[in-house]
Amino acid sequence: MAEETKKTNDGFVPIPTGETPVQQTPRGGFGGQGQRNSGGFGQQRRPGFGRAGFGRDRQKDEFQTKLLDLARVTRVTGGGKRMSFRAVVVAGDKKGKVGIGIDKGKDVSQAIEKATRRAKKDLISVIIVDGTIPHEVEAKSGPAVILLKPQMKGRGLVAGGAVRTICDLAGIKNVSSKILSGSKNKLNNARATIEALKKLKAPKKAK
Repeated sequence: MAEETKKTNDGFVPIPTGETPVQQTPRGGFGGQGQRNSGGFGQQRRPGFGRAGFGRDRQKDEFQTKLLDLARVTRVTGGGKRMSFRAVVVAGDKKGKVGIGIDKGKDVSQAIEKATRRAKKDLISVIIVDGTIPHEVEAKSGPAVILLKPQMKGRGLVAGGAVRTICDLAGIKNVSSKILSGSKNKLNNARATIEALKKLKAPKKAK
């Protein structure tokens, strides 16, 4: 029977009877190569995570948003004045869906974020025929009165301010508008535009 030996600084020396050889840990840190190959920590990764794949499964937001108005408002209470910000945001996918959101926050970023979420919840479907509206429509919201007229292809958006922003995010490419009232309030004009788009009806098919 061959005598077992162990390696020391003086070379290989015999192992005394009854002594168990010490197993050395393989190089490569904790657990060695065998630990990693046996399904250790870091061996398997969930799809969509990790440095190269993080966020790969997330869906891109299809809605575009634009800040229409931002104002600082004050509320007077028994304890004094409370300052906050009011944001008006328009959201649309340029495929027939658009909405406006109005909300308040303690700072600008909070107000815009809350208004954006509200705009995406309060969406309306706009009837668009060949890039324009099917017929002339007029609507009123508060003191604001808006008139929308269809236009031929290539005319573009003959509108300004809140009306242009809403029509653009709704996906309307050719339209003309006119503000029949003297109101310059962006919020009232935006609400009147939304009411006008709600009144649009699909054209009747010829028999």
